[in-house]
Amino acid sequence: MSFSERPQAAIMSNPRADRVRDVARLAGRSARSRQGLFLAEGPQSVREALVAHRERLSRGEEGLVTELYASQACLDRYPELAAGAEGVRTRIATDEVLAAMADTVNPQGIVAVCRFLDRPLDEVLDAGPRLLAVLCQVRDPGNAGTVLRAADAAGADAVIYSGSSVDIYNPKAVRSTAGSLFHLPVVTGVDVADLAARCAERGIGILAADGYGSLDLDELQDASAARRLGASGSAGLDGEQAPSYDLASPTAWFFGNEAQGLAPEELALSDHRVAVPVYGSAESLNLGTAATVCLYASARAQRR
Repeated sequence: MSFSERPQAAIMSNPRADRVRDVARLAGRSARSRQGLFLAEGPQSVREALVAHRERLSRGEEGLVTELYASQACLDRYPELAAGAEGVRTRIATDEVLAAMADTVNPQGIVAVCRFLDRPLDEVLDAGPRLLAVLCQVRDPGNAGTVLRAADAAGADAVIYSGSSVDIYNPKAVRSTAGSLFHLPVVTGVDVADLAARCAERGIGILAADGYGSLDLDELQDASAARRLGASGSAGLDGEQAPSYDLASPTAWFFGNEAQGLAPEELALSDHRVAVPVYGSAESLNLGTAATVCLYASARAQRR
C-alpha cells in the first residue's frame, strides 16, 4: 500500500501541541542525548535518512527513522519521499507546525526524527580503514558538518569526533552535512590519546594538519607521484630526498579547533605535522577548506 493510499490521521495543525514541543526539544543537546534521537530537516537530508533506514531494515537491523512530519505540498513535490517512507509513522502537518518543530528560520516542509547512528571506535578501526578524518575540539557545528561532507566526498572510511568537539547531531551540523551524515560511519566522544594508541596498534599513520608543520602537503603529493612513476630509491620528482611519509598509507588526519588549531598535546600524538601551502596573501585556510585539501590528497594517493 502506497503512502497516498493509507488512511491518514488528522492533519497536525496546533503548533503548541505536546508532540510538536517534544520534537522541537530535539534541537537541544540534552533532549537528544536523553532520547538518542535527532532531527533531519529538508528533502535532501530526509531522502538520505530514508535510504539509510531501508538499508538497515534490509540487513535485519533496527530502522533509522522513527517518525516523519511533512506538509502535503512537500510530499506532492517530492513523491519519492512518500514512497521511501513505507513503514515509517508519517503525519501531515501544517507549515506552522513544521516551523515550530524545525530549527531553521525557513523550514523546507519536512522533518524526520532519527535514531543516533554513531558506531563504536573499535568497530571502525577493526574494519581496516584507509582514510579517517579526526576532529579535535572543533566547536562550530557548520564546520563539523562541512568536514564530514568533505570526508564523504573524498571516500573516507569514517569521521571521528573528539569528546570536546561539537555534537554532530546539532541541527546546524546535520544540515551542513547535506545528507552525508547518513553515508559513512561516525564515531563520537573519542579520547584522542586513546585513538592515537589504537591507530598505532593497527598501523594507521597520524598526520596533523598544521600551518606550521615541517612537512609540506605539495611535497608529500610529489613524492607520492614519484613512487607511482617508479622513481628509484626515495628521491622525489626533482631528485631531492622525498618526505618520509607515504600518503598512500592508511592515514588518520587530525584537524583542530577553528581559532587555535591543534593543541600541543594533540600535535604530539601525530607522526608528522603537515602544512597546506598558501600561495597568495591569505593568512590561512578555513577548517573546511584545509580538511578538504588534505583528505583529497590522501584519497588520490590511495586510489592511484
